[in-house]
Amino acid sequence: MSNNSTIITEKILRVLRYSSNVWYLAEGMLGPLFAIFTQSVGGSIFDIAWAWGIFLVVNGILIVVVGKISDKVMRGNTLMIIGYALNAICTFGYLFVSSTTELFFVQIGLGIASALATPTWDALYARLEEARGERYEIWALAEGEKELLTGLGLFLGGLIVSHFSFRMLFIVMGVIQVTATVLVWYCIKGDTMRKEWNLRIERGKK
Repeated sequence: MSNNSTIITEKILRVLRYSSNVWYLAEGMLGPLFAIFTQSVGGSIFDIAWAWGIFLVVNGILIVVVGKISDKVMRGNTLMIIGYALNAICTFGYLFVSSTTELFFVQIGLGIASALATPTWDALYARLEEARGERYEIWALAEGEKELLTGLGLFLGGLIVSHFSFRMLFIVMGVIQVTATVLVWYCIKGDTMRKEWNLRIERGKK
């Protein structure tokens, strides 16, 4: 791998981690407060369980589907951008929730978004870290930063709801998710540049 390609790869990896960190910062802001929000729109303990269960079931099923179609129907990178953007839209969707039924629909949307974004992000990150080497360190950074930012998000979410409202929380979360979407788009654009650079090098060797 050329020096320029290595520099581009490292930069993409770093920004890709930033996009994940921003995503989990926003996700962490709601965290256990989700139960309180569900109750605020008339939900019971059973509804809390149903809402969270719906998200997990939809996410779990569609992750498998996305894994199968990402290389056949649509490029994984495109699915990742759609997933991040849909997550931002659904986060803003919390602003319009006034019943548990509406909440269930938002959870379905978030499950779809996560299924689109998560496996495609992992695939791109794995491909880039394989090109760069130092696999354990790179994955440790990604996982460690994710946990730290999720924890920080929990603290920030609690502060926002305590001093303002859930409405303010969802606005902040949505803006952060939009930022994550922009970062992912930047990464994919950079990855395309990296591939083009390597292709030019290969052609030059022939």
